Amino acid sequence: MTIPTNVKLITGLVLAALVLVFIIQNAAVVELHFLFWTLSMSRSLMILFVLFIGLVIGWLVGSHFQRKPQKEDKPVH
Repeated sequence: MTIPTNVKLITGLVLAALVLVFIIQNAAVVELHFLFWTLSMSRSLMILFVLFIGLVIGWLVGSHFQRKPQKEDKPVH
């Protein structure tokens, strides 16, 4: 089943608008303290950065625990 191009375009525009609203509403600068570092950045950038780190960690953990196909034993004659 293929999705019409208009649906993809509208979905993309809605998602882009939601991201834009998210960025505008979270433009305040926050300080992040971690061990010896202090970092100042916008709240939206920090949330997206943490989301990206979570996605990478989830992908790495998921690929580590992914089951590998078992080799089939050849019958003995």
